[in-house]
This record gives sequence, C-alpha cells and structure tokens, in this order.
Amino acid sequence: MSDEFVECLAPAKINLFLHVTGRRADGYHCLQTAFRMLDHGDRVALRVRDDGSILRLNEVAGVPAEQDLAIRAARLLQEKTGCRLGAEIRVDKRLPMGGGLGGGSSDAATVMLALNRLWQLDVPRQTLQDWALSLGADVPFFIYGRTAMATGVGEQLQALSLPPAWYVVVEPGVHVPTPEIFRDKGLTRDSEMIIISGFPALDIIKRFENDARNDLESVACRLYPQVAQAVQVLQQFGAARMSGSGACVFVSLDGPDRARQVVEEVKEFIAAQNSAWRVWSAAALDVHPLHDWAAA
Repeated sequence: MSDEFVECLAPAKINLFLHVTGRRADGYHCLQTAFRMLDHGDRVALRVRDDGSILRLNEVAGVPAEQDLAIRAARLLQEKTGCRLGAEIRVDKRLPMGGGLGGGSSDAATVMLALNRLWQLDVPRQTLQDWALSLGADVPFFIYGRTAMATGVGEQLQALSLPPAWYVVVEPGVHVPTPEIFRDKGLTRDSEMIIISGFPALDIIKRFENDARNDLESVACRLYPQVAQAVQVLQQFGAARMSGSGACVFVSLDGPDRARQVVEEVKEFIAAQNSAWRVWSAAALDVHPLHDWAAA
C-alpha cells in the first residue's frame, strides 16, 4: 500500500444554458448545454492499496457507500480493466447534493482520472468517457475536462473557447431531485438547437451571458420557492440563472473584485433573512486539474 495520499480538486460545474430539445424512446431527454467548470469544489484524496479493496474512509451524509459515485467509479474502473489494485478514498464534500453543480459526478470523474494514473492503466480519455456514462450523464464531461458544448443526454462534447469569467453562486439550502424536474408535465421539451458554426465567438458569449436560459428553471422555481427567491436576489447583479436541474443559482461578474463585493451584499441579505443559504464566488476553470496528468 502506498504511504501517501494524492489530493485532487473535484471542480464544480455550471450550465451556461440548458435546453431540452426532445425526448428519446427510452425516456431520456435530449439536451443541449454549455458546461463550464469552476475553481471551487469537493476535495478527493486517494491512496493505492495492493489487496484490491476499495474503501471509503469517511461517511457522506445520506449516501451509503454502495451508492457513492466515487466508490462506484473506482469499482467500474477495476471491472473494466481487470486491475488487481485497490484504493482508499476520502471525499471532503463542499458542494451541495441536489444543487446542479455536478458534485457527485465530479467526484466520480476525479476518481477515475486519478486511478487511471495511479494504477498505471493508461486508458484513453474517450474510453473513460464512454465507461463513465453508466455512472451519470455529467460524468463524461468532467473526464473530458474542458469547457464544452454538450448534446445527446450530455455526453456528446465539443470544446468551447470562452474568455475568463468570475461567478457568484448561491446555494439556497434545498435539495432538488433531478428526476422530479424531468417528470414534470410543465417542462419545455421542444427547444430549438443553437447552431454554433458560423457564429462569431463574441456573439456566442453574449448569448450565453445575456440571452441564455435554463429550460428546467421555471419548473424548479415553481416547485421550490427558495430557488425562485435566489434567482430574484441575484438578478439585481446581472443575468442570473439556475445551474442544471437546480437548486444553485449563479450570475457572471466582470472580475474578482466585483464578485467578492456581490458575495458580501448577498451575505447581508442572508443575515437579514436568517436563512440557511450559502454564497461564494469562483473563477472559471477551463481545464480540469487532472486533464494532462491522468489521461491522453
């Protein structure tokens, strides 16, 4: 067994927009979205074992070990490769569950990427992405590890180049179950696809920042008033919108100083309301920290 742990950032993601463009025969929804990572997230620590055991070293509230995506990711990689090594895994959760920031998916991707290197497997990135889809639709994006446009159920990825950006994110203290949002009869399921080729980059950016929408947001706001209130609070600072299926809401700011200022203003609102909200700021992260280290 290795003596040292390797510690990794499992970054959050936001959806700059999210359109539901149809529904497949198997019930899954077709999506078009733009994923962007943030330099804020969970922390994952791993240590290689020689006996093949996959052990979780800390409890995650409400998540049994057998359902933990980080553990499932390690076992999936073992199964697919026949690797006889094991791992000890510790996840320091900083991202809320049911928040739309991809916390569990990011943990899983970080585990697969790190163990691909630590177990000396050299599995190609695309193969890891293909395997990871069985864990969840967002996991392939984190393995892909770059700002991207996504279609299909979120697994068909195309690199997207965007300028630096800073975001303020509000966690409104509510867990939004993704299946509930997608089952809702009021969900828009026929949005038109955005055609990227031929658009100047600045036009695309403007559309993301000012005219974009999340088709899931209206449903989440109707079912969870806390989400609607978070959108309303952040709208005074810019084009706020919900990430993923919720519940977290974000707004883009001009720079780190303005982002910190907005955080302080939102904290004043939180204190006045005596609420359980959390607010923080983060810069865009255009390349996953393990991208070049863990897979080709």
